[in-house]
Amino acid sequence: MTPTGSVRTAAMTAGRQADSERRRQRVLEALQQARQRGEEITASALARQARVDRTFLYRHRDLLEAVHAAQQAPATTSGTGPRVSPASLRADLINAQDRAARLNRRVNQLEKKLSEALGQQVWRAADEEAHDDVGTLQRHVAALQQECADIHLRLDERDEELQVARTTNRELMAQLNRASGSSTPPSAG
Repeated sequence: MTPTGSVRTAAMTAGRQADSERRRQRVLEALQQARQRGEEITASALARQARVDRTFLYRHRDLLEAVHAAQQAPATTSGTGPRVSPASLRADLINAQDRAARLNRRVNQLEKKLSEALGQQVWRAADEEAHDDVGTLQRHVAALQQECADIHLRLDERDEELQVARTTNRELMAQLNRASGSSTPPSAG
């Protein structure tokens, strides 16, 4: 290589290193700002904010480890009050979901108890109405049985009267037959 070529190569290498260092600084500053604001830290969001390619973070393991450490660490506070971390938000979400599930189970229990209580109340009301209905029906049946017994008595009396009338009718017919048989001879015919 010529001395001019090596100078150019050295200048290019130095320029490239300076550019890489500027990008590293932007990533570290973006990381610091994101932590101060309490934002969720992701490699994509950080790369976008630092105006670098996401692969830049993956090529520099120390920067990627800093991103992962920041994701795990609790957020710092600013002058506006404490910030929450993604981990604490996830824990709050899990706790809220557990509480909602417990409340759903409790609501189901209470609905079941209410349903049973209403069912028993309806059963008792129906049972009282049934007793009233049964009493009414029993009185009606007793009245019908009495009416039926009265009808049987009248029927028996009429059967007796009919039997007496038939007997009387037979006797009268027999008398008529005897009376008519003695006054005229039987005709052949």
